[in-house]
Amino acid sequence: MRDLRFLLKTHYTRSRALVIGIDRYKNISPLEYAVSDASEFRQTLIDSLKFESDDITFLINEAATRDAIFKAFLRFSHEDIDVDERLIIFYAGHGSTQTGLRGEIGYLVPHDAVQKDFSTFIRWDDFTKNSELVRAKHVLFIMDACYGGLALTRSIGPGGARFLKDMMLRYSRQVLTAGKADEVVADSGGPLPNHSVFTGHLLEGMRGKAAAEHGVITASGLMAYVYNRVATDKNSDQTPHYGHFDGDGDLILVAPGLSALETSEMRDDDRLVSIPFALEEPAEEGTFEKVKLAKKLLSSDFSSIELHDLLAHEVRRFLSLTSEDTFPTSVHFSNEEMFDRISRYEDAVLDLSLLLACVSHWGKTIHFSTIQKFIARSSDRLESNSGLSVWLNLRWYPLILNIYTAGIAAIDAQRFDTLATIFYAQFPSEKDRDHIYTFAEYIAKKISALNSDNTFKKLPGHERQYVPHSEYLFKILQPRLDDTFFLGKNYETAFDEFEVFFALAVADIRMEKKETVWGPFGRFGWKHKLSSNGPLVKIINDANKLQGSWPPLKAGMFGGDFGRFHKVASEYLQLVEGLSWF
Repeated sequence: MRDLRFLLKTHYTRSRALVIGIDRYKNISPLEYAVSDASEFRQTLIDSLKFESDDITFLINEAATRDAIFKAFLRFSHEDIDVDERLIIFYAGHGSTQTGLRGEIGYLVPHDAVQKDFSTFIRWDDFTKNSELVRAKHVLFIMDACYGGLALTRSIGPGGARFLKDMMLRYSRQVLTAGKADEVVADSGGPLPNHSVFTGHLLEGMRGKAAAEHGVITASGLMAYVYNRVATDKNSDQTPHYGHFDGDGDLILVAPGLSALETSEMRDDDRLVSIPFALEEPAEEGTFEKVKLAKKLLSSDFSSIELHDLLAHEVRRFLSLTSEDTFPTSVHFSNEEMFDRISRYEDAVLDLSLLLACVSHWGKTIHFSTIQKFIARSSDRLESNSGLSVWLNLRWYPLILNIYTAGIAAIDAQRFDTLATIFYAQFPSEKDRDHIYTFAEYIAKKISALNSDNTFKKLPGHERQYVPHSEYLFKILQPRLDDTFFLGKNYETAFDEFEVFFALAVADIRMEKKETVWGPFGRFGWKHKLSSNGPLVKIINDANKLQGSWPPLKAGMFGGDFGRFHKVASEYLQLVEGLSWF
């Protein structure tokens, strides 16, 4: 599937909802406040979230039959639904859970359901599977009912942070239910009169209590808020169930000032938003479990062999996923093909890059050889003797992600010893195996080649930016690093400092080889033009102040020689001063 980030806008073109409430059932015992919950939810969409009333389908009691609910939901699969829309499905009524051979199966109970005839119920799976037909980028299901059988993942960790516009460019399908299979929904007794405990807290969250900084309310933030309130409410014996069942974006309910962030074409203005912390997070699998294992192995000096084997497995997996059979270099160029390759490369290297980042952040001296070995091995089979230059250069994009991810993790931990290990790892030339490069030097060459191809300038939203590769990486890396290292608002500082050290290290290596002093320019370049104390100046000032006791020099960077650093920093500063961006 084409990566939707390259198609989507950083705002919503329309907001739609399906709101269902059932008190009176044809064949089943009634409820007391389900219709009240649905009615007030609908009004809150209009009053607090600025939904248009005509864009809300409202089904209550006799109107909420099985056929009517399916028909209303599948209406959102029509082609007049735009990809940049948001859709919220709210259901208040009975829920049911049955145990099948493969686990629990959750059901919604429509008005005309028959108690023991499951063909008259609505399987939760029918909603999730059919949501693939809905073009809207963000869909949020909110179910004031308890049932099981939800196959959820955790893509955005509560307590983490995300960029606001970036969340708008990521597909998502999210769900929040009032409770789990073995729990009974409290139909009243919540913080608001005539509403259930769950919906009462939900409405309060939507009206502002779930807001993070700057008044932003995300679906993840709202879910975390409701979880905390319902799980601890004295009138509640239920525990909400929540998470993603597809995608890694986040539906935005309220975002004051978002439109102001879209005005600049020359740089990527965005806002980092914290996700409120929940008392308990749903279980994760896959990448999360690998990272968890790496952290456990790094905590013991006796686990270095197991860590080696874990990384070896990931390198083999990465090389398999990125073979030339999968990414042929002779096919015709198109922007769509390029967008698809970028997305697939990002998926292929995700686990490996995070494992290397963990070693970079928490590793000990005994792990340095492991870092260098697998940095070098990850380049195996990336060489190709023929093909389009853009595809040949793009094959190195995953290694760019590796050096950034591991380098930022090292900066966050102030581990200049591991940063030096990464930068100075020996890297043989693709064409002349006797010519040895350092990892930093070689990756800088590939960044330069990709920029010469205008690769990142072809990405939607990056056409006119000063440093599109830097702006793109700044966004794409933030979620995975924040989930792993909990960087929060320190992320931007760590990113900028990494790019400065990367550029200065490359410039130093070139100067030692009697080559022209140069290093890849990042976001710190335009920041230098805007401020007299930008990231580059700050690092140079720190070095001038501490000189020989400056930690990067003590770790062996720049040959451990302050005079050598001062010379290359002065020359590189002149390069940045000469940039004619403004």
